Amino acid sequence: MPVKPSQILDQLNQKREEFTRFDKTAMQELQQYGVALANMSQRSHTHLLDRLGGIKDCGARPLEPWGESPDWIMPSHLVWQSREQSMDWVRDRLSRISTFAVDGSQIYPSKDFSIPIALVQIGWYENFHLPSGEYEKDIKSEVLTPSDLRVGRGDLADRKVNLRRFEMETERLIQYMEERAGCDTCLAFFDGSLIASFAEAFDEETTNFYVKCIRNLIRASEHYRVPLVGFIDTSTARDLTEMLRRLCGLPEGKAIHDAQLLNRATHEMQWGDRTPLFLCQRVGVRDFYQELADHVAFSYLKTNRDSYPVRLEMPVWVYEAGLCDRVIDWVRAEVIVGGGYPYAIETADQVAVLKNDDRQTFYRLVQDWAEKEDLRLRLSRKMVSKARRR
Repeated sequence: MPVKPSQILDQLNQKREEFTRFDKTAMQELQQYGVALANMSQRSHTHLLDRLGGIKDCGARPLEPWGESPDWIMPSHLVWQSREQSMDWVRDRLSRISTFAVDGSQIYPSKDFSIPIALVQIGWYENFHLPSGEYEKDIKSEVLTPSDLRVGRGDLADRKVNLRRFEMETERLIQYMEERAGCDTCLAFFDGSLIASFAEAFDEETTNFYVKCIRNLIRASEHYRVPLVGFIDTSTARDLTEMLRRLCGLPEGKAIHDAQLLNRATHEMQWGDRTPLFLCQRVGVRDFYQELADHVAFSYLKTNRDSYPVRLEMPVWVYEAGLCDRVIDWVRAEVIVGGGYPYAIETADQVAVLKNDDRQTFYRLVQDWAEKEDLRLRLSRKMVSKARRR
């Protein structure tokens, strides 16, 4: 049954005061942080480093000098009169540069099968940006067996599927970097954050698993010297916010995040503008990163005039090697081609996705194979009924 708009509107009207109070408090805190941002951006990055001193888990530490950039907004000065002009710039930046991305999809275990079985599929896309238009895209699938999906009390088989998908995605990125070792005309995209705060919601073993995969990814980028960028389209990270809180003694302001603060800065970000690079010093999950705890840098980049800036993360070695500006230009160019989102990531998603037809094909293959192998695979009445109707 569809929702009843009248009931929802009644509830919203009854709770209007709560929303108003929250909004007012958030706006007051945002103004305080905005003033702090304007003041601190007028100081040098060495001054802020001295102020932060030995403070542990201070959110962020300045890495890249920002000169005269107000509100930490470094202008790109990229303005074009037409789409054709912007594409000329893209061709100039990306010609003979290989960009690579991986994504994954899955079919979770179904109660309609008496045997636990699942499917994980990753897809990848590499664009060589050659005059010939050459590219590569492919998939890799893995069937997860009852042994793979075996869980303890309180665990979920679906989580096993998610872990394996994440592992396969990072393994494929590592394979790519190994194959392109020493390549200074390659860029590997990771669709997500290199600081795995999302993993803190799980038990310690699961957190360790996710962080181990990302540690291997960062190590591979450092070892093979292939630039890696974590792209976070909608970030709620609070690293700069936490740094300002420590520097200026501000209230905690949990409702404020970096992208929101930068978007409301006095000096409005224009398309292509970015912040300087900062070293991530986030409390919590970095404790699992071992020697790599201080190896992730981040910047915010404006990629859409109507949205908050996106967050880019990269291993610190990319900055130390003097590749930061070049790599961020590659990201800008990919975003132009993709119409607001990196084309390589967008295409990898399209390659990897498992649609409903794929799901039905998988179920049919499993059923036919089980019958051939004389396995006692029982289907629910619901699935049998669906199969008959189709």
